[in-house]
Amino acid sequence: MSGVTFNRNRVKLKKLLGIRARLALLAVILVAPLMLERARSLEDTRAKQIAAASEEFANITQHSADTQREVISSVETMLKSAAYIRASGGIARSCEILRASLPTNLPWIRSIMFVSKDGLVQCSTLNMQVGLSLGDREYFKKTQATRDFVFSDYLFGKTNGRPMMLAAYPVAAINPEEDAVVVAGINIDWLSKIMTNLGGRPGISSLLVDSTGVVIAAPSDQSSMIGRPLDNVPLLAAIAEKALGSDAPTGSLSFTASDGSKRTISFARIPGTQSRLIVSIDEARVTAAINREIRTAYLQLGFVCLFVLLGALVGAEKLIIGPIELMTGMARRFGEGDWSARVARSRLPSEFVPLARAFNAMAAQLSQRERELVATNDRLTVMASIDMLSGLANRRGFQSRLDFEWMKAQQYDSELSLLMIDVDHFKLYNDTYGHPEGDACLSRLGETLAVIAADTVGFAGRYGGEEFCLLLPNTETARALEIGEMVRAAVQVLGLPHATSSHQTVTVSVGVACTRPNDSQSSGDLIEAADAALYAAKHRGRNAVVEHGFVRMVDEAGMALAG
Repeated sequence: MSGVTFNRNRVKLKKLLGIRARLALLAVILVAPLMLERARSLEDTRAKQIAAASEEFANITQHSADTQREVISSVETMLKSAAYIRASGGIARSCEILRASLPTNLPWIRSIMFVSKDGLVQCSTLNMQVGLSLGDREYFKKTQATRDFVFSDYLFGKTNGRPMMLAAYPVAAINPEEDAVVVAGINIDWLSKIMTNLGGRPGISSLLVDSTGVVIAAPSDQSSMIGRPLDNVPLLAAIAEKALGSDAPTGSLSFTASDGSKRTISFARIPGTQSRLIVSIDEARVTAAINREIRTAYLQLGFVCLFVLLGALVGAEKLIIGPIELMTGMARRFGEGDWSARVARSRLPSEFVPLARAFNAMAAQLSQRERELVATNDRLTVMASIDMLSGLANRRGFQSRLDFEWMKAQQYDSELSLLMIDVDHFKLYNDTYGHPEGDACLSRLGETLAVIAADTVGFAGRYGGEEFCLLLPNTETARALEIGEMVRAAVQVLGLPHATSSHQTVTVSVGVACTRPNDSQSSGDLIEAADAALYAAKHRGRNAVVEHGFVRMVDEAGMALAG
C-alpha cells in the first residue's frame, strides 16, 4: 500500500515539475537578477541621458552658430562684391549697379551704402540714408583702420531709430587708391528667425549677444530680452562675465542660478564678429521628461517579466521553435550574403531533416545563380561606362573619373585641367559624307585622343555627339595649353577630308580650363569654364585652342551676382 502511494506521489511530482514548470522556475531565477541590474542601469541611463541632452543642445548651439556665420558670410560676400563694383568705376555708375544688385534672397540685408572717407553716405539703396554722417560710428572707424570686414554691435539707426546692426568693408582693401567704405544695414529680426530651432523648449534659454553683452537676437518666445544687457537677464547674470570674457570659440560651464536651479550653458562665437550665441539649460526641467521615461521603463520591465514567465510556461515548444530558429538563422545569413550557410541536419529532429535537405539544395542553386548575376553585373557596369563608337569613356564614365580626380586634387592641393574638344562643322560633315563616314570620323578621333591621353597620363572621354573631353590631373595651365595644341595639330594631321570646311580637312576647337580645387568650387564649375573657353575658340574661327582663366571666371560670376 505504501509503495502504491509513493508511486502516485512521484507521478504528481513529475507533473508538477514538468518542462513548463522547470522553465518557469528557470525564468524567475534569470529575471530576478536582471530586475536588480535593471534598477541600477536605469540610474546610469538617466545620467547618460542628461549628458546626451547637454551634448544635443551643444550641437544645436554650434549648428545655430554656423547658420549665423553663413548669414554673416553672405553679408561679407555682398559687401566685397559692392566694393569691387565701387573700385571698378565712378560713384555714379557704382550707385546704379548698387541699386540694382541688392539680392531679394538675402532679406537680412536692409540696405547697402557707399560712404565717403569722412563718413557721409554718398549712395544708398534707401534714398533717405543719402547724406547721413556715419563718421562717429565705431565700426566705421575700425574698418578704415584695419582695412577689413567689420561687424558692429547693437545700435539704433539714425533715420528711423530702429535697432539694427551694420557691417562695413573698405574699398581700399581692393583698390588702395579708393577711400570709400561699403556699409550694409542688417535686419536683426532675421537673426532671431534663424534661432527658431532653439525656441519653445522647456528649460532652454537661447540668446545672441554682441561684444558688450547686449542681446541682439532671441527666439520668438524670448523676444522680450532683445536690447537688454546680459547682466539684466534673469538666471544668466551670474555667468555674463565668464561667457563674454572667454577667448575660446566654443565652451560650456555649469552654475547654480539665483533661483537655486542647476543650469548648464553652451556658448559659441560667431566667426567674423564679436557676437556669441549662448544657450542655457535648466537640468531639472530637462530631466523631468527623462524621469518620466524611467518610470515608464519600470512599468515596461514589469510587463516584460510577466511575459517572460508566461513564455516560460509554454517553453516546451522549444522542441519546435529551436529547429525553426536554427533554419531561420541560416536563411538570414544566406540573405545577408553568406553563400556558404547551410543547415546542419545532425542538429535537427528527424521531422525537420527533409525540410533542411530542401533548403540546402535551394541555397546551392541560389548561390550559383548569384555568382552568375554578380559576374554579369560587373560586365554590364564596365560596358555602361564605355562609348562603343569611339572606344573612350562615355559621359557617365567621364563624370565618375572627374569626381574622383577632383577629390584627389583637393586632397593633395594639386592642379586639375580639362580640355573640351568639339569637331568643327560636324553637322555639315554628316550632311556631306553621310552618317557612316561621320561615325568613322569620330572613331578615328577617339583613337587619336586615346593615344594622347596615354602619352600625357590623362583620361579621355566622349562627352556627347561630336564633343570630346580630356582630363589632365596635376597639370598646370601652360602644359594644358600645350596638350590642347597637340590635340588640335594631331587631328589636322589625320587629313580627314572635309570639303565644307574652310580648312578642307576635319579640325577641332579646344577649350582649356585649369583650377586648384577647393571647397568653394565644384567639378561642374571646371566643366563650365572649359565650355566657355570652347565657345570662345569657335568664335575665333575654329581650329583654335583657347584658355579660359578659371579664377577670372569665378570673379565674373561674383560680378554677375552683384549686378
